[in-house]
Parts: sequence; C-alpha cells; structure tokens
Amino acid sequence: MTSLPLSERLGTHFKRAEQALNAAKSAAVKPSGLTVPQYAALLHLSAHPGISAAALARACSVTPPTMNTVLKNLQEHGLIERTAHEWHRNILETRITAEGEAALERADVRAVLVERGLAAEFTDAERDTLVALLARAAAYLEKARFGDG
Repeated sequence: MTSLPLSERLGTHFKRAEQALNAAKSAAVKPSGLTVPQYAALLHLSAHPGISAAALARACSVTPPTMNTVLKNLQEHGLIERTAHEWHRNILETRITAEGEAALERADVRAVLVERGLAAEFTDAERDTLVALLARAAAYLEKARFGDG
C-alpha cells in the first residue's frame, strides 16, 4: 500500500481551509437569521431572478434535494417566492422577496468582511496565484475519472 503522510495530502489542506471558511461565514451570516446555504441561495437568486432550483443547486454546489430543503425554509420565512413558469408549468421560478433582499443585505455586509479579511492575508500576486492554483485543482478534479476502475 502506497501511503502519504497527512501533511502531504492536499485534500487535508483543502478541507481544513473549506471548514474554516464555512465556520467564519456561518458566524458572519448568523445574526441575519441565515445559514451559509441560505445566504448563498439568496446571493445567487438576487443575481439571477427566476433561476430554477436545479440551476441554483449547481450554482451553490449542493445537491438538488439539499437545495429544495433550503428553498422550502426560505419560502416559509417569506424570503423567497416560487411560482410556476409561464410556459413550463412543471418548473418553479424562484424569486427573492423584499424581506429576502433585506436579509441578504444584512448578511452580505458581514460575509464580505470575511472575504476581505481573507484576501488581505495575501499580496495581490499571491491572491492571483492562489485563485489560479485553485482553479487548476478544481479543473483537474472535475475532469478526472477516479471511480472508473
């Protein structure tokens, strides 16, 4: 068996950074009454009114069943409304409400502070390199076929 020490496993470092970012964003958006998935959904809905739940799930990097739960909770709190598409009655269009916009604005002010604080830890060149390296890692992982035998 070929094994790598934990310190050399990139996945460990990716996961640690992802968990730290999610924890920071969770703490940032919590005072607005939102979770990170709810915040992400509202952020994408604000930019793309009428987006379908499936497209929203892809944009937020969650599964469709998870997005349906997120949307149900947002709808129950009056932050979004869902209506049948004009031509495709089996597709629900999702739009953010005025109350949802207000919640998003409160959450986004605090979430942006997290992003700006993180960005400030790097020089401009380091940020550019980090973004490029993360994009390259994602592209490799998205095209790789590890489960094919």
